[in-house]
Parts: sequence; C-alpha cells; structure tokens
Amino acid sequence: MQTKIVIGLGYGDEGKGVTTDALCRRAERPLVVRFSGGHQAGHTVVSPDGRRHVFSNFGAGTLSGAATFWSRHCTFNPVGFAAERAALVRLGVEPNFFVDPLAPVTTPYDVLYNRHLERGQRHGSCGLGFGATVARHEGPAKLHAMDLLDDFVLGQKLPAVAAHYARLGVVFEEERLAQLLDDFHRAVTEVRSIQFGTRGLAQVLAEHNFDQVIFEGSQGLLLDQEVGYFPHVTRAYVSTKNALELLQKCGLPAPEVYYVTRAYQTRHGNGPLTNEHLKPLLRETPEETNVFNEWQGEQRRSLLDVNQLRFALTADAAYSYGLPRHLVVTCLDQLAGPWLATDDGRRVGLDSARSLAARLGGEWQGVWENRGVVAGLG
Repeated sequence: MQTKIVIGLGYGDEGKGVTTDALCRRAERPLVVRFSGGHQAGHTVVSPDGRRHVFSNFGAGTLSGAATFWSRHCTFNPVGFAAERAALVRLGVEPNFFVDPLAPVTTPYDVLYNRHLERGQRHGSCGLGFGATVARHEGPAKLHAMDLLDDFVLGQKLPAVAAHYARLGVVFEEERLAQLLDDFHRAVTEVRSIQFGTRGLAQVLAEHNFDQVIFEGSQGLLLDQEVGYFPHVTRAYVSTKNALELLQKCGLPAPEVYYVTRAYQTRHGNGPLTNEHLKPLLRETPEETNVFNEWQGEQRRSLLDVNQLRFALTADAAYSYGLPRHLVVTCLDQLAGPWLATDDGRRVGLDSARSLAARLGGEWQGVWENRGVVAGLG
C-alpha cells in the first residue's frame, strides 16, 4: 500500500483537489482521507469525460472512484453532505463514504454565529460555520457524527448547542433559524437512510483492500493555526501533522508529500498578502470557483512570493522532515504573459516548475506542472 499527503503552500485555492484527483487516477483502489479543515473546503475537479464538481463534503478523488474517509479532525455538515451526495448521484457517481464517529457536527447555530462574526471581522471565512464548530467543541457542548444516528442522543445534545450560544448572548433571527433547523433535520434523516457508516480509519482499512491512501489537505500552510498570521488563520492544523498522526496510528507506510502552489498567489479576507501591488497578468478563468461570496469577499491575487513558499515548507518540515517531497505547480495555463515571481524582494522570471523548485532548494522527488484542471499531473 502506498500513502501520499497533499498540502497547500499558500492561503488555499492552490489546486489540492485536482492534485488529489490525478493521484487517485493512478491507483486501482484509492481511499481519500480528509484530515484537516472540514466542509468549508472547495476543491474543483473536472474529469476527463467533462464532469465538473466542487468537492466540500467528499474527497476530491470521488469522480475517479475513490472512497472517502472523513476523520475526526474535520467538521461534518449533514446539510452539505446530503446536498453534495445528491449532486454526485446526478453525475452518475454512488460515493463510498466513511466518517469517524467523533467528527464534530456543524449545526445551524454554528453557521449563523459564524456569519454574525464575519460581518464585522472579515477574516476570510466562508460563512459555513467551520470555525464556530471547532470553537464550540473546545467546550462541553459537543455534537458528533455518531450522535446523528440516535433520536434520543440528538434530542439531548442539539438543545445544548443552542444553550451554548444563548450563554454567549447571541440572538438569532427566529424565522431564519427555524428554516435552517428544518433543513438540518431533513438532512439527518437522509444521512440515516443511506446507512451512514461511522468507523475509525483503522477499521475501514482492515475491512477494505485499498492499494493507495491519499491524505487530502485543506486551505494552505499560510493559514495554519500554528504558523499562520493570526488572527487571519483557520482553526485547524493544515500541515502534515494530523495526517502523519493518523498514518502512524494505523501502521501505514511512510508517505510522500505533494506540496501544491498556483503559479501566482491568492487569498480572501483582510489578512496579509505580499506583492499585492504586483498583479499577475492572467487570462480570464471562467472555471474559477472561489472568486467571490458575501463572507469572503473577492479573491485577491498577486505575484508568487518564493520567500513565502520557503517559509511554508520550513514550517511543515517540523513534521515531515526526511519524507520524499514533490512540488506541484497549477494554473500555469492562466498566465497571459511571462511567469514572474519575487525572491528576497527582487522580481525574477521563471520558465518551469523545475526552475521554481531550484529556487526553493532542497531535494525534490518529483516536480509536476498542471496547465488546466483537466490535465492532471505529468
């Protein structure tokens, strides 16, 4: 069995989804493990036959036949899961999905509270309740994936979630809350109807003969809660930390790590972005997914900063030092002029992913370029 970890080097939107999908297409029986973040991720994949899907609640290898394991490090949203599963079925895919029994569940209360905060803070949140869910689970008002399967348990724990936000002095608009709660309970009913499988990763691996396990990351290292620029960070370890812990616990072989960056920088929200006065010259990208929403605002773009990539790699080396590394550069097809970046503040030209790898330094097992969401690695 082979193991691989896919990590973003920036602020998200690097191309982790297309990388995960391409790796899955090289395997016969792949399993994608989500090990950070949660349902707020948006990983766009276009299959060779033209099917397009944005993955948030399933692994990005699903179109290529991969199963998904949703770890306890990821928030689980029943409403999003049910809607995305229906969308995949319409695409002709019957997804194979497992979730850790202790994955934290996002409720309507978390979503509304997240949006209430983001109206004032503009940290770049997706407004889907991820951070609020993680914060709530640091206290006693917990709701887990396994709790959704029992009426009595859910009936005890969901009011405790409401009470948690009442203690914070939050007042929700009653009609909107009632609508979201109806949606939530309908989704829970659907989750139960598909024999939702709550299992740990070790049990899933023991019960199925996967030949490759691909750990799909979320966001990017510059948003990691340990090393990112507070307060503009996500409430998650998006480094290899969680993935390596799961690997070791399950006795899996040492992985290769695929570090992904666009050919330019992007981010959302009010956080720092170097080179913002230096705009990349880009073609129009109608397939771009994460451009604007009410909570994140516009996607900001600037020239790639080699120093920021080095910083991200150094931060992750605290966990992954000595593992084989691959560099994946995506969106090269979007460049409408020379590929420019900065290195130590100086503007430099790059002619290939290999030239970027040389500037970053260190040993690279492989260097890959992606010139379109369909192209994959090669």
